[in-house]
Amino acid sequence: MREITFSGVRLIAQPSGALYWPEQGALIVADLHLGKSARMARRGGALLPPFETLDTVARLEAEVARIGPRRLISLGDTFDDDRAAGEIAPEISARLSALAARIETVWIAGNHDPVGLGRAVEDMRLGPLTLRHIAGAGPDVSGHYHPKAKIARRSHRAFLVGGDHLILPAFGTYTGGLDCDGPELRALVGPGIAVLTGPGMPVRPIGQSAARQSR
Repeated sequence: MREITFSGVRLIAQPSGALYWPEQGALIVADLHLGKSARMARRGGALLPPFETLDTVARLEAEVARIGPRRLISLGDTFDDDRAAGEIAPEISARLSALAARIETVWIAGNHDPVGLGRAVEDMRLGPLTLRHIAGAGPDVSGHYHPKAKIARRSHRAFLVGGDHLILPAFGTYTGGLDCDGPELRALVGPGIAVLTGPGMPVRPIGQSAARQSR
């Protein structure tokens, strides 16, 4: 785990890519992209084993069980496309429903989610922060970009923390990622830090000095 202070708020980044907000009792995840392997197969892409949805949901259940939050907030792109929501296996649907029945659950709409998805909201104000899918007016917590960062030439999913934006890594098992040293995320986040997921959760700068650190 790695403690982050963003806009005066104490948050705890998890090795899984989830974010815990102790004061609010909120566990926050982004970009589950349930059904991605099926979507790729339908569109002639790589034929990946269709187990990523089960794995993603199982990891989400494990984080809820381990941390014991009062609420769960998903920052959009819960599903990978319009058909994924309708084709989700009954077992997965039942597990998501059971999860939502145990704790308060907020689904924020993402650009991949079906129009009119359940009770999804566009954004959510919590304390001094706005929670949304795509970074907007800060300070906000968002997803969408699936950020990754390199240390010693190895790439890891990462939390990006700048002055106005905190961007979560994708939680979904098969999701790709966008290099935090690329022009889009450098321009959006500005100088700050990347907190890498996985063992040890190393921290490295992003912004002007990031290129030297990633070599």
